[in-house]
Amino acid sequence: MEKKAKEKVIGDYRVHDTDTGSADVQVALLTERIKSLTEHLQAHPKDHSSRRGLLRMVGRRRQLLSHLRNSELGRYRNVVKRLGLRK
Repeated sequence: MEKKAKEKVIGDYRVHDTDTGSADVQVALLTERIKSLTEHLQAHPKDHSSRRGLLRMVGRRRQLLSHLRNSELGRYRNVVKRLGLRK
């Protein structure tokens, strides 16, 4: 992910002005990386090391969403809705 795209995602999902590491931002950044890596793996199906990285990212995003759901349900629902993760 290039720097401008990352800054845009951080700007869209931050909780306050100096926020760069809240769970909301981390989930959004991981989602963007997961999307791009999924496209890469469709073109390169035998790239197993990238597939492993993808699975680790999905697991990390799942942990962050679980934490967010247990601590602040409103923020969790907002992030899931904006990213279109669950129906």
